[in-house]
Amino acid sequence: IKKSLRAAKVVIERNIKYRIIFEFSTKHSVCVMCRFLSVSRSAYYSWLKRRGMEDKDGPLIEAIRTGQNINKNTYGYRRMTLWLNNFIGIHVNNKRVRRVMKKAGLQAEIRKKKKFKVMSGNIHSYENILNREFRSDRPNQKLVTDITYIRTKKGNIFLSMIKDLFDNSIQGYQISRNNNIKLVTDTLKKAFENNNKVVADGPILHSDQGFQYTSHAYFNLTQRYGLKVSMSRKGNCLDNACAENFFSHIKSELVNRVKWENYEEAKDAIDEYIRYYNNDRIQIKLKKAPMQYRSLFIE
Repeated sequence: IKKSLRAAKVVIERNIKYRIIFEFSTKHSVCVMCRFLSVSRSAYYSWLKRRGMEDKDGPLIEAIRTGQNINKNTYGYRRMTLWLNNFIGIHVNNKRVRRVMKKAGLQAEIRKKKKFKVMSGNIHSYENILNREFRSDRPNQKLVTDITYIRTKKGNIFLSMIKDLFDNSIQGYQISRNNNIKLVTDTLKKAFENNNKVVADGPILHSDQGFQYTSHAYFNLTQRYGLKVSMSRKGNCLDNACAENFFSHIKSELVNRVKWENYEEAKDAIDEYIRYYNNDRIQIKLKKAPMQYRSLFIE
């Protein structure tokens, strides 16, 4: 590190000399100034060519570039400011460092925001209607949906489910080897076609911003079933925390305690767990299993 810091100081000092030569080049001989400052004339002209024109941020850009090279392009503008102040002796504020890093394309690689990619079929977005109002006073009023992956010795499988916030029951689920739009649409069909149940007027169905939930196929099915579609805000997992809560239960009580050989073994075990979860697993809040509690409200 000390060696790198010394090298950084040399680069910075050399660029300061080039800047001095440039500033006085109209008054004094470039050749004489290069000799006086102990830099080569060819190096100065190469520097001048790279710059193209006067840039007051030039020395700072070179210092930041050196800092990023030393620190493997991991420093954001706050840590870079500290590095410049404490190790190089350049006193500059956060705002300028941030501006210069953006201007020169020297932001931390691990901090760069990923561009949102619009995949085929990803064209529908929805407001967060649920808005973390997780309390429900009747069946089929508020539902949440999500997908999780589960490991087997022969690869991952995916579990998609729809959960009713009234009693936390799983109203529909699907298990597949593939995490795709069909996984989600099959889950919807199981929840709203294959089960005979009373459906409240305009139930809310909430999801995250996964590509499956922004697809045409998902939109068409939600319209068919008269659902009010709600979606989490970007990058805010707490908006769909109730769905994650079920996954935490199944993983702690089943998945993390077993190593399945293949898809078939895992599917059988998950089927049995969801049957147990809905019909026999007592919930402290309800003092009953979900479907037992539900039966008090639906004949």
